[in-house]
Amino acid sequence: MPRIFTTAVADVYPHYVTKVTKKGRTQDELDEVIRWLTGYDQPALERHLAEGTTFEDFFDRAQLNPASELITGSVCGVKVQEVEDPLMRRIRYLDKLVDELAKGKAMDKVLRST
Repeated sequence: MPRIFTTAVADVYPHYVTKVTKKGRTQDELDEVIRWLTGYDQPALERHLAEGTTFEDFFDRAQLNPASELITGSVCGVKVQEVEDPLMRRIRYLDKLVDELAKGKAMDKVLRST
C-alpha cells in the first residue's frame, strides 16, 4: 500500500496552500476545489483536517463529483485517467486540480463547468 494512503490530508494540505498562494491564488480557492471534488462542505473539510483523517478515509467518505471523470492530463508524468487504483486516481485528481489552480487556470475550467 502506498504511504500516501495512510498519510493525513492535514499533513499535505499546507503544501497545497503554499503551492497555490505562491502563484497568486487563495486558500479559499483551494478549499473550493477540494469541496467540489469531494462533496464536503467547509465545516466537514475543516473537521477532516483537524482530526488528521488519512487520504484513504478522506476519499472513502467523500461523494466524488461526477464531473471528476473529466479530469485528465499528467501529474508527475503519470496520466491521471490511466491510474488503475481507484484511491490513487482520486488523490491524483486532487493533485491535478491543485496544479491547475496554481498554474492560473480559470476557476470554471478547474471545476469542469460545462
